[in-house]
Amino acid sequence: MTGLALEGVRVIDLTAYLSGPYCSMILADHGADVIKIERPGEGDEARRMPPFIKGESAPFMLWNRNKRSVALDLKEARDHALCLDLVREADIFIENFKPGVAARLGLGYETLAALNPRLVYCSISGFGQTGPYRARGGFDLMVQAMSGIMSVNGPEDGPPHRVPMAIADIGAGMFAAIGILAALQARTRTGRGQHVDTALYDAALSFGLYEAAHFFASGENPPRLGQAHRGSAPYQVFRTRDGWITIGANTQALWVKLCEVIGKSELAQDPRFRDNAARVSNRPALAGLVQEALAAASTREWMARFEAAGIPAGPVQSYAEVFADPQVIAREMVADVEHPSAGQTRTLGIPVKLSGTPGALRRPAPRLGEHTEEVLAALPRRHGQGD
Repeated sequence: MTGLALEGVRVIDLTAYLSGPYCSMILADHGADVIKIERPGEGDEARRMPPFIKGESAPFMLWNRNKRSVALDLKEARDHALCLDLVREADIFIENFKPGVAARLGLGYETLAALNPRLVYCSISGFGQTGPYRARGGFDLMVQAMSGIMSVNGPEDGPPHRVPMAIADIGAGMFAAIGILAALQARTRTGRGQHVDTALYDAALSFGLYEAAHFFASGENPPRLGQAHRGSAPYQVFRTRDGWITIGANTQALWVKLCEVIGKSELAQDPRFRDNAARVSNRPALAGLVQEALAAASTREWMARFEAAGIPAGPVQSYAEVFADPQVIAREMVADVEHPSAGQTRTLGIPVKLSGTPGALRRPAPRLGEHTEEVLAALPRRHGQGD
């Protein structure tokens, strides 16, 4: 096979910040022609997000690669008509306004579906297109709070703790991309597009699998566990002589091996730790005994011993260590991109590896309105553009 998986698929992207642009980045990485519609003179708010490289936002450049930028003022009749012309030629339309805003702009699902029945229309919002919270604005911060994530994250005796990554934004973008691809597949059978609706709140809630299972089974709020795992032990972070290491010895065979490697074979016979359920029940005692042993050697030494024994383990690495990791390099998860303003920059690689039609980093993030003339010149002449 040759080419890219989504080659020939046209996406009109009216999203900003992170959730929507992350979704369209996934599609662009696999060959879709993503046309990012931005406000003239202003553009996506993420363009003003630090840190900057020669005046260009590093975050914006990372998740807006492989796209083309067209500057249109959607409140102006001519530009609005041009946007509709783009929609007529498109396969996918993505927006992440508050529910109702797209419709007020004359770009709601019903309007665009009537214009282009094959269009897959995707809405990403804080709380979704339905329900009592639909009109609320929703950022990653409050969604982490409301979804239960903060209630179980952080030290056992500490306050609610935010995961310091935009997991709800990124999760919503990923789920949106999955929904879009599912709708495209359905279109091959039905000939018609449909409305894909996903929310940051839904995405964040969907990450709490163990926590939901705990509540559904017991009716009790899942307790905060710090670094431990809700259903397996030992499965957490431990301090070594010079750093930190993670160990996942959750099966009986791995537990017995771990006891041998850390020089505490007698623990395998201790009735408190006879099986995984018992180890979970006696986690504090177990963790203390394992920690006592691990403090005697360095992270590097323990990693060598665990790897030789086949025990899953991994050091806690800084980002400087991550981006120098030979596995990260071998998987091409760091790549160089040449930007016309910022020069040579680095970006994250493509995490999905297709054997026949692999994704590719084809172009850097666009400058505001960089492709306006190029894209509009290819449209059918309906509104006198180019006259």
